[in-house]
Amino acid sequence: MAADTIHLFLNPTAGRGRAGRRQSRILELLEQSGVAIECHASRSLGDLEDQVLQHTNDGAKRVVVAGGDGSVHEAVNGIMRSNNNASLGVIPTGTGNDFAKACDIPINWEHATQLLADRIAAAETPRKIDVGRFNDRYFANGAGIGFDAKVNHVARSFQLPIGDLVYLLAIFRTMIDRIASPQLQITADDFTWEGPLTLAAICNGQWVGGMFKIAPMAKNADGKMELLIVKPVTRRRIVSLLPKLMGGEHMQEDELVHRSVTTLRIKAESPMPSHLDGEVQALQTDFELSVLPGALDLL
Repeated sequence: MAADTIHLFLNPTAGRGRAGRRQSRILELLEQSGVAIECHASRSLGDLEDQVLQHTNDGAKRVVVAGGDGSVHEAVNGIMRSNNNASLGVIPTGTGNDFAKACDIPINWEHATQLLADRIAAAETPRKIDVGRFNDRYFANGAGIGFDAKVNHVARSFQLPIGDLVYLLAIFRTMIDRIASPQLQITADDFTWEGPLTLAAICNGQWVGGMFKIAPMAKNADGKMELLIVKPVTRRRIVSLLPKLMGGEHMQEDELVHRSVTTLRIKAESPMPSHLDGEVQALQTDFELSVLPGALDLL
């Protein structure tokens, strides 16, 4: 394996199949960097992560992912689990593309690919991006416990070609069921919280669900995460908060508690749904987070 080879990992189903349809054009643009390209397609959930891990262990130095936040999540976990280090490039072809937005990567996939090829050709130094560790998994953009994890689960069940609106639709579908307010104990650095809540979000980037600017103060290279706790709210209150969430104008609302954190422990009285970068995790009662400053090299 040539050390300077670019390993392109593509999720053909990302963005309702858009990534697969764009493969030939992505390869054409990347080849302008003058570096050899090897293309790898994921075949199932978790396969992209396993392939990234294998190739990074075998010496791959540059990993490029064409996909959405789920593909980025798998690639980050593959790199972070490896015994070696590899830089990550991202071509946004998903639905929300929250990580790309946090990194100021153009959402136009052709523009993003061209800029990436130019940076590789110019041998630019990668940027350092913080990574979160949540129990035994890693995340690049954000994690959540409670209501937003349920929303992500519902969004995954929709196959509608409506882009970011799938998350808005999922919110309304999730609200049909009872909005749970479980009891949680939260300890973060010098901050403690105990009581019922609707959700707890831990943000490395500003955006979730493609259209919600949930943490407008978040920066993914500052060595910390933004913890947002939402106290129990009604369905009507959620609806009234949605426009503010879209514009990042919700931080002064009474139901919201915000702290910047570097470590976090959460204990729930019963198993809770959670997500990492939109990927729904197994039900758990205990959650432990730490921030790994500058742990990811971004091409």
